[in-house]
Amino acid sequence: MKKTVLIASVAALGLAAPVFAQDTTFADADTDMSGGLSLAEVQAIAPDVTSEGFDAYDADADGELNEDEFDTWKMANPEESSEDASTDEDDTETETEPYNG
Repeated sequence: MKKTVLIASVAALGLAAPVFAQDTTFADADTDMSGGLSLAEVQAIAPDVTSEGFDAYDADADGELNEDEFDTWKMANPEESSEDASTDEDDTETETEPYNG
């Protein structure tokens, strides 16, 4: 329970990770198939993740994110992965307006 509170507190403080592919699965990210994600593997899908941000979600402090920690990290950052989508929608609306020349 304490680990869950700690993780939620860290997310609330804005130490969440930057944009990443929301549909990336743990198995996809675990490129060396070790059963845990290293900082380098996380940075491969979210290049701006810092070691401090990574450590904030490494609840058991083993130097890797297990699947539960990874899922918690992804759930804490859904709005960041949708920023590009909202920009695209705005561009699409502008491009599809009828010409009234």
